[in-house]
Amino acid sequence: MKRIVALLLACLTLLSILACAPKAEPAAPAAQADKPATAAEPAKEPEPKTEPEKEPEVVAEPAKESEPAAEPAKEPENNGVVVNTVILKEADDSMKNTYAVLAVNQEAPFVDADGNAVSDVALNTAGADALYKWLNSKEALDAAAAYGVEEFGSNLFYVLENISVYDGEIAPATEGTKKIRLSTTTSVNDSGLLGKILPMFESKYGYEVEIYSAGTGKAIANAKMGNADIILVHAKKQEDAFVEAGFARVVEGFAAERTPFLYNFFVLCGPSQDPAKVAEAATVLDAFKLIADGKFTFISRGDGSGTHTKELSLWPSELGITAEADSFAAYTDWYTSANAGMGACLVMAEQMGAYILTDKATFLSFVANDGVI
Repeated sequence: MKRIVALLLACLTLLSILACAPKAEPAAPAAQADKPATAAEPAKEPEPKTEPEKEPEVVAEPAKESEPAAEPAKEPENNGVVVNTVILKEADDSMKNTYAVLAVNQEAPFVDADGNAVSDVALNTAGADALYKWLNSKEALDAAAAYGVEEFGSNLFYVLENISVYDGEIAPATEGTKKIRLSTTTSVNDSGLLGKILPMFESKYGYEVEIYSAGTGKAIANAKMGNADIILVHAKKQEDAFVEAGFARVVEGFAAERTPFLYNFFVLCGPSQDPAKVAEAATVLDAFKLIADGKFTFISRGDGSGTHTKELSLWPSELGITAEADSFAAYTDWYTSANAGMGACLVMAEQMGAYILTDKATFLSFVANDGVI
């Protein structure tokens, strides 16, 4: 019995030892915990951590912040921001401004700058005919009428009513007829009209149009010297004189030497403060009288242009202002004859806070470009 009891005690002792042995298993769980640290759960934890770190790099939020930062740079482009000159008088019946095209006659009595006869003039009549016809085509008239709506929010030119639209053939350019010399007024050039529509003609028919831009008087004088194949101007009296002197010819398909096709309006502009109160005048004639009576600064083209010619017709007759310098010599404290193009004169008016007569097309372009022509 004692042996049996001793054997049982030995077994119990062994069992107790074995029971104590599992207590060493915490090392095993600890080892298992260490393994997940490098494998399962801890490995997954750094992954979500790295994803948010990468997200800001992919989204590139700093780059997006720099894009709106560029918007302020566009603010100076806002129309009219730096221009204080405004339209004060317009839509007056006496301020309609009509443009006409005339082809130069090869047999005209050409003269040089000194008035001496010139006999060796060579004109590109075929090229002139092509441009003349195209300017009076539906394609050109539609393009001219649409010009300004998108760029400036307003029509700058209008097509005359009841005109004959040319729908005949237009000859493409050849090597000998490729270059066309156009002598024209600054208003259709400074306003951007020619830059908009002429590329259409050139690309379609293969011509190259060389533009000489000046006041109507100078543009016509340039043609009288044989330096132009065609003219586009806006002073009817001067155009009629050009025709009567034999410098123009009738283009096939048209009824007369002079073909009016577009118009817009002259506008009287000045500083927004309007010290002469011309905006309150009943008519543009009354407005010009207020400027003269108050001796407010006025910028005149003074270059024999269509705009200059129109301006001279608007002053009170008792002032006696004409194109002659002596006629306004007593008014030079307020009347400035610039002898310059429309764009340059608008810049002068803006700088001097002066009144000025201009075609509306060039003025709107001037304002849209923040006073730059």
